[in-house]
Amino acid sequence: MAFLVGGANSSAAVAYDIDNSCRFNDDDSPYLGITLGTPSTANVFTFSFWFKLGDWEESKVPFSAGTDSNNFDQIVLENNGTIIYHQKSGGSNTSYIQPNALYRDPSAWYHLVVGVDTTQSTDTNRIKMYVNGSQISSFDTETYCDQNEAAEFNTAVIHTVGTQSKGDTHANYMDGYLADFYFIDGTQYAASDFGETDEDSGIWKPKEASVTFGDNGFFLEFKGTGASQDSSGIGADTSGEDNHLAVTNLAATDQCTDTPTNNFCTINPLIPTGNYVYAEGNTKFTSGWDNIFAWGTMGIPADSSTGWYFELRLGSAPVGASGYGLGVGIADFTYAVETHGLGTDGAHPLSSTTMFGIKTNFSYDADYCLTVGTGQLIDLNVNTSVGQIIQIAWKDSKIYCGVDNTWYAADAETDGDPAGGSNQSHTVSGTYNSDIWMPMAWTNVGGIALSAFNFGNPSWSLSSGESDANGYGNFEYAPPSGFYALCTKNLAEFG
Repeated sequence: MAFLVGGANSSAAVAYDIDNSCRFNDDDSPYLGITLGTPSTANVFTFSFWFKLGDWEESKVPFSAGTDSNNFDQIVLENNGTIIYHQKSGGSNTSYIQPNALYRDPSAWYHLVVGVDTTQSTDTNRIKMYVNGSQISSFDTETYCDQNEAAEFNTAVIHTVGTQSKGDTHANYMDGYLADFYFIDGTQYAASDFGETDEDSGIWKPKEASVTFGDNGFFLEFKGTGASQDSSGIGADTSGEDNHLAVTNLAATDQCTDTPTNNFCTINPLIPTGNYVYAEGNTKFTSGWDNIFAWGTMGIPADSSTGWYFELRLGSAPVGASGYGLGVGIADFTYAVETHGLGTDGAHPLSSTTMFGIKTNFSYDADYCLTVGTGQLIDLNVNTSVGQIIQIAWKDSKIYCGVDNTWYAADAETDGDPAGGSNQSHTVSGTYNSDIWMPMAWTNVGGIALSAFNFGNPSWSLSSGESDANGYGNFEYAPPSGFYALCTKNLAEFG
């Protein structure tokens, strides 16, 4: 498994499971909002939440409160990886706390806690920030408000989850995932009230919090899927205070099971940078130009005795793109790192035998024909179209390729049988750069719009909805018997 930091993500044994997260796609301008009332205790509050990053194009504001452009508070996830706690009053910055550590692993869940008590006489006690259980003590910028300084947080102004709030003006929308979001009125809590270190692995993991929420407090577990500001909505408050948040530009498909206690594979935006446009929590992509590839964040040996499964929904192709295509499958990950490096553009791996899967060629009407391509790609003389599902499964060095639940053997005439372990599309043999093989998509033309991976948290509404044998993931088609979703709970059991 690649790129996981030591906070949650979690193959650690947990007594407390987080079942759901909410996926925010910044291009949709999504957020949850509520105008709070009179606080239980002014200027004393805590917020705690887990986040997983999406794209890197813009800075993101997962939580904010404000009256106007001169009076607002916010937490900012900068696009360079820094985290900022910012209070502004009367046009001046009253608090500005910026750690010098960077948090930019797109495969990881991070836990952030900020506890505020401006009544404290010692300035460094007024704002305490914790990441993955550790209190931050080293800063690039460290400006604390005056004692008893009023904040916008925890007052009778609009509070928004997923965007910067300056009254009715919003910007810097969240892109990525949020989970287990607490806002607490009247108490300055520490990270240890919300999480703990696993004694065996040393991983920071969530625990069930015993807290007093206060009149303005709320707890978002993202159990609902509705659009109403009530107990059935995505912004439902489960603290018992009934401070439900209004829902703006979020849908039922934005409720996910990708969480800190079961982290799922997504696309890794660090490989490469600048040539794909990513969306929907790094599950959708649009190609910028040719010979570019998108990799998953989790890898499994090709000869794994456990089977692994994912899907890709075909997006639209550029008109007149005949002879060009999109490849989907698994590939030798070290090839990309050693040959091109993280964040570096370069030739696609189809120039060698380091990818196995399906290549789709476009006809002039922008439909697809699955056909032979360079490298180890199955020759399917069948037509496909936008919206159809490509299926990839692998086990024991055998790769199986399917389209809309029809599996194909190497001759493209025989039905494949992944559950039975026969009639595979490909067999991985020979010497490769590494033993780790990653999900991958490749394009040799720009403008392939919003093809979407499904590693178990689809960004579209499924016509069915199937999980693996462990109950994980949500797929268009049932994974074959013996094949599982790429997530940390499955990896902990089988990986």
